[in-house]
Amino acid sequence: MASRKEYLDFILEQISELEEITYRAMMGEYIIYYRGKIVGGIYDDRLLVKPVKSAISLMPDANYELPYEGAKEMLLVNDVDNKDFLTRLFNAMYNDLPAPKKKK
Repeated sequence: MASRKEYLDFILEQISELEEITYRAMMGEYIIYYRGKIVGGIYDDRLLVKPVKSAISLMPDANYELPYEGAKEMLLVNDVDNKDFLTRLFNAMYNDLPAPKKKK
């Protein structure tokens, strides 16, 4: 099942106080970037983020879910209605995220 653009728009509005948020559509889903680094994405109308140390500490009870068959597990963000929490989450995660790979 592909994600709806309306759900992406809702999440983008929730994190609108952050600068340098971008996204890329990929096979019916959306990859979310924060300041050039992949934070997570929208998969089947769910916000999933990479399971980095800071995200795990902010969401210790979060479920691990697969974004799609064959992928690595990611953390499901349940508190998507809380703008302050999402802003804190993305800011906390930034330093734990790997740097973007250099293009050849």
